[in-house]
Amino acid sequence: MIASSGSTKGQVVRSDWYKGLSQFEKPHLGRALWQVFNTVIPFGCLMAVMVWMVQAGITYWLVLPLVFLAAGLLVRVFIFFHDCCHGSFFASHCANQIMGFIFGVLVFTPFDDWRTNHSGHHATTGNLDKRGIGDVETWTVAEYNAAPKLKRFIYRITRNPLVLFLLAGPVIFLILYRFPKRGANARVRNSVALTNLAISAIIATAVFTIGLRTYLLVQLPVIGLASAIGVWMFYVQHQFEGVVYWEHHKEWDPIRAALEGSSYYKLPGLLQWFSGNIGLHHIHHLRPKIPNYNLQHCFDQTPALQEVAPITLGRSFRCMFLNLWDESSRRLISFRTMKRKRRQEQILAAVNDLPARELLPGPSRD
Repeated sequence: MIASSGSTKGQVVRSDWYKGLSQFEKPHLGRALWQVFNTVIPFGCLMAVMVWMVQAGITYWLVLPLVFLAAGLLVRVFIFFHDCCHGSFFASHCANQIMGFIFGVLVFTPFDDWRTNHSGHHATTGNLDKRGIGDVETWTVAEYNAAPKLKRFIYRITRNPLVLFLLAGPVIFLILYRFPKRGANARVRNSVALTNLAISAIIATAVFTIGLRTYLLVQLPVIGLASAIGVWMFYVQHQFEGVVYWEHHKEWDPIRAALEGSSYYKLPGLLQWFSGNIGLHHIHHLRPKIPNYNLQHCFDQTPALQEVAPITLGRSFRCMFLNLWDESSRRLISFRTMKRKRRQEQILAAVNDLPARELLPGPSRD
């Protein structure tokens, strides 16, 4: 963690390096358009090539490598969509709205609905009393132990890596995002309806041109893989070894939540490109208005941000088994660790309850 992360909010905000981050918030039209050009056009070309290969009867094993490449590009498109939701991809509000909607159709995500939910995520990250807004549901150890057996079982199922990282993504993007949240306002409901209408139009066009079978063989694997990668990226940004910031609302500090509760996911260069620099997540939560194409430059120019301990790709896979927040040790732990800790506490309690005479050594038999 950075040296100033333990400071109060006022001390951090007054520091020169924090104030200087505002210079990186300025959108750049040329960089944004170049990203659209080097990502959306190759994505469209790849989809067209895969359609041709499927219709030509080429073995699907040769199509699969292109599926992985297209899914990577779609993850990158989602980062553009994400920046539009923050109003940071373009300087123009109208451009962010229009392109955000278009990107949203490509990634099966309604713009206004997701933007509203994601704003809630930024406003509550690391807040124990306001969890569940646009984040991965996480219980404390005490909450887990106090919950009925059925709820504990459901929680364990949803936190199972196979469910969370393979099934959850496609279910969220293909099904759950087709419906507005309960109590959503008219703008959000309209956003969901318009996105669904646009997706339906694309599917209808595909049915009458390339056929439903071809469309499904190309689209489903790409969106399924991209959504699974997206869930993993979102998970590891806040559920990682070394996260030390979860506080109740009275003590919650958004600055510390950004610096101590968001990861620096250091990926190899190519993977960082595909993920749109979002691995620099501690910077993003500190200054959400910094567009993705400025994050690396911000990191390079701010020594204080470089002091955050990175999570490497290899180390990150251990994070998938962190299931509960242990308030006593202030760290995320696995179900196995919780069980071992409970057993140790039971043994210690049993020893403390023994009469003093039973703890004294017996007479020597020598």
